[in-house]
Amino acid sequence: MPGKVAMSGSVRVPPLDLKAQYARIRTEAEAAVARVFESQQFVLGPEVEALEREIAAYLGASHAVGCASGSDAILLALLGLNIQPGDEVVCPAFTFFATAGYVVRAGGIPVFADIDPVTFNLDIASARRALARCTRAKALLPVHLYGQTAPLGEVETLAREAGVSLVEDAAQAIGSWDAEGRKAGTVGAVGCFSFYPTKNLGGCGDGGMLVTSDPEVAERLRVLRSHGSKPAYFHHVVGLNSRLDALQAAVLRVKLKYLDAWTVERRERAAYYDARFSDAGAATSATPLDSGGLPLRTPHPAPTGARHIYHQYVVRVPAESRDALQVHLKAQGVDTMVYYPLPLHLQPCFKYLGYREGEFPEAERAAREVLALPMYPELTEAQQDRVVDGILSALNDT
Repeated sequence: MPGKVAMSGSVRVPPLDLKAQYARIRTEAEAAVARVFESQQFVLGPEVEALEREIAAYLGASHAVGCASGSDAILLALLGLNIQPGDEVVCPAFTFFATAGYVVRAGGIPVFADIDPVTFNLDIASARRALARCTRAKALLPVHLYGQTAPLGEVETLAREAGVSLVEDAAQAIGSWDAEGRKAGTVGAVGCFSFYPTKNLGGCGDGGMLVTSDPEVAERLRVLRSHGSKPAYFHHVVGLNSRLDALQAAVLRVKLKYLDAWTVERRERAAYYDARFSDAGAATSATPLDSGGLPLRTPHPAPTGARHIYHQYVVRVPAESRDALQVHLKAQGVDTMVYYPLPLHLQPCFKYLGYREGEFPEAERAAREVLALPMYPELTEAQQDRVVDGILSALNDT
């Protein structure tokens, strides 16, 4: 459990404290950065190649290909699988923008499906209906949201039955696995990861990685990330400039050694939140908010044998009180986040797709009810008590 540390009420509890993480690895991280400066090899090169090998080994994948961001990873995956203009890609309506935005950047058409209200991940029945509506479906793109795997067995079966490629958006889920031990990002044709600084494995800037078991796909991804050039200055395809920096790779190699230990700490903090809220009368997200009791729902436990890495610890509260609760907590020195306040099918830039409010009720309900609480390995028990007490004081007054 987190250690009890006295804390002044004037000190804020942030959603994430990267300075606390840096303090734990400062010496190693600075040595890694110095090593890159001594080499003067800043783009791709030995550091990136070493990280690719280490990520592949960590995930049990055959190939890993570094790129400039998690968003680019999605774009490269779709291009590498030969998504053509007008091809349809089914993805959830409730996730970070890049999932659908980079379908469009690849020339494809995002086709949205609803989410499971318990896990926030892709709802299989809704995805099946979405595929049935398609005339040019080429890929299924589930997201492992908040650090918990989507139903990998079911999405794999659905993609196979529909005759489409399976691409996994595992940007928030490195190191998570399902009840059968299948790791996020390793089941589909390509898995996409993000190393944005706020991720569980985050760099000192943008960065991403693609993993695949197909050597031909891996080679296409390597060519595409470097302007489509092979050999140098000879271009058989039009690619993009999406090469991973050596500085990012060097820092990520340091952090990768600690990732599993940090995941254990995140899971301990999640368990502490669970216990505190349960003692106050909260149920998990498997129980609808309108069922009574404390008007708060905690993340439902992952199935036995699965590992949730708690990239975010997300609760549900009534829509009519969510924003006021966030303001209340901010006044108490506790910062929270809403991931995400507007589902993708209602985003203004996707108006041309013709979706209407009410088409994906679970995605819309989640956007109104979710609240991400502070979650990081260095979070202390005293900080967590402050978060929980602030929430309970507000909810018990309503």
